[in-house]
Amino acid sequence: MQQHTLITAQRLLNLYRQEHVINGGWAAVNQVFLRESAEEDVLTALSTLPTGDKLVEHIQNLRSGKTPMDSIDNSLLPYGGMMFGAEIEASLTPEEVQELKNALDGFESTPDGLEKIESLPCVKKFGSDWVDDIKTALADNNELLAKWDVVDRTYRAYNAWNSAKKLAMEPVTERSRALVQSNILEYETYLPMFGEAGNEILAKLRTLMSTVQS
Repeated sequence: MQQHTLITAQRLLNLYRQEHVINGGWAAVNQVFLRESAEEDVLTALSTLPTGDKLVEHIQNLRSGKTPMDSIDNSLLPYGGMMFGAEIEASLTPEEVQELKNALDGFESTPDGLEKIESLPCVKKFGSDWVDDIKTALADNNELLAKWDVVDRTYRAYNAWNSAKKLAMEPVTERSRALVQSNILEYETYLPMFGEAGNEILAKLRTLMSTVQS
């Protein structure tokens, strides 16, 4: 399987997961899905990626006309539909805002600090997309939004750190190179925050990305 095919598959999967923040919504991304999945190898590559089988089924529904170009079957929504309408529903009561404020005042940029934030009832109610939904809910509160940005950066930094460490230890494959290439900007943003260890992993990922399979 060619590297560019895996990169295309990963890019389509990222679009599928991020449709809720893309102008035009499903009407826009569905056109991309059909255009860039014209080669059957792309669907094969998608089926090997986490949740990629759902996107494959969605693309097949678009091709057959079963699903209109401006929608998706509810059973195939990313994250089980938890993202659907998130921007409209993201809100906090005054009591929840106070609960969050108290926690943010003592927040530490560590895994334990993140766990304490994520365990708050006012955060847990947003499910897997709590970072973005809380940001939406705090859009009119500049003071708390600035503090939440620290949580946001910490969350993304540790996610990048964990996934980068895993990729750096895996054998070099077309899939691992595609994953690194599709996420390299995120790694370049966050790994240096971990000092020498982060820079070492970033160097390994850059080498992995440029390795040519013999």
